Amino acid sequence: MERGGFVLFLALITAGFIVIVWPFASPLLWSALAAIMFQPLYQWLLPRCRDSANKAAIAALLIITFAVVIPALLIGSMIIEQAAEVFLAFRDGQFDVGAWFTQVFSALPASIQSSLDTSGFGTLNALIDRAQDFARESTGIIARQAVAIGGSALSFVLSFGVGLYVTYFLLRDGKQIGRSVINALPMEREIADDLAEKFLTIVRATIKGSVVVGLVQGTLGAITFWIAGVPSVMLLGLLMAIFSLLPALGPAIVWLPIAIYLLATGAIWQGIFVIAAGVLVIGMADNVLRPILVGRDTGIPDWIILISTLGGIGLLGLSGIVVGPLVAGLFLAAWSISKGDEEPPKAEAA
Repeated sequence: MERGGFVLFLALITAGFIVIVWPFASPLLWSALAAIMFQPLYQWLLPRCRDSANKAAIAALLIITFAVVIPALLIGSMIIEQAAEVFLAFRDGQFDVGAWFTQVFSALPASIQSSLDTSGFGTLNALIDRAQDFARESTGIIARQAVAIGGSALSFVLSFGVGLYVTYFLLRDGKQIGRSVINALPMEREIADDLAEKFLTIVRATIKGSVVVGLVQGTLGAITFWIAGVPSVMLLGLLMAIFSLLPALGPAIVWLPIAIYLLATGAIWQGIFVIAAGVLVIGMADNVLRPILVGRDTGIPDWIILISTLGGIGLLGLSGIVVGPLVAGLFLAAWSISKGDEEPPKAEAA
C-alpha cells in the first residue's frame, strides 16, 4: 500500500506539473529541438571558449538568435502582411478566380476547349466558387494570425524569452539531462537506449528532411516568382514550403497553376521560366538535399510520414511537423520491440 500510495502521488504530481507548464509547451518543445540540432555547434564552440560551458552555450545561443530566430521573425511578419493584403483583395473583389479560369480557358486551343466542354469540365462554376472560398479562407487564417500576435504581444514576448532561456540550459546540460531521463525510464536499459537513439534520429531527420528542405524549396520558389514578376512572393514561398511535405507533386501544386496562368495571359517567358525553375531547380532540390541532410533512411514509410505530419499539424499546428513523425517513429519502434525481436530496430545516425 505504501508503494502504491507513492506511485499514485508521483502520477498526480507529474500531471500537476504538466498542467502548470502546458502554456509554455510550444516554446519548450522548440527549445528542445534547437538544443538537439545545435548541440554539434555547442560542442564545436566548447574548446574555443576554453572549455567554459557557460560561454559556449551563450555563444551558441547568440548564433542561433541572429542566424535563425531574427530572420525567421522578419520573414514571418512579411508573410503575414502579404497574406493580409491578399485576404483584403479577395474580400473587396479585386481577385476573381472565375475570371482567371475563363481567361485561361479562352487561351486554350479550340480542340482542348471542345474536349473539356464535351466532358463537362468547360464550366466549373461550383469548383470555381469553392476554389475562391478556399483561397479566401486560407489567406484569412494567416491574416488573422497578425491580429492574434498583435493582441497577445506580451504572451509572445514571454514565450520567446522562456524559449531562449531554456535553450541555453539544454545546450549546456542537455546530455546530462538526457542520460538522467533514460536512466529513470521504467524499462530495460537496452530498450530505453534504442528508443532514445530512435528519438534523436527522427528529430534530426524530420527537421533536416522536412523543415530545411521545405524552406529551401520555398525560398527558391519565392525567388522564381520574384524574377517572373508575380506578386506576394513571400506568401507563395511559404505555401510551397508547406506543400513540399506532400510526396510526388509537392511544390508543383503552387508553381504549376501560376505557370499556366502566366502562359495563358501572354506572359510567355515568365511562364516558361517558372516551369523550368520548378522542374530543374525546385523539384531537384528535394532529390539532392534530402539524401545529404538526412543520410540513411529512418525506417518510416513515406505514407506514414505524410499522414502523421498532416495529423500533427491539424492537432498541434506548426509543432506537429516534428511531433507527428516523432510519435509515428516511436510507435513503430515500440511495436517492433514488443513483437519479441531479438534485436530492436537500430536507428541510423542522421
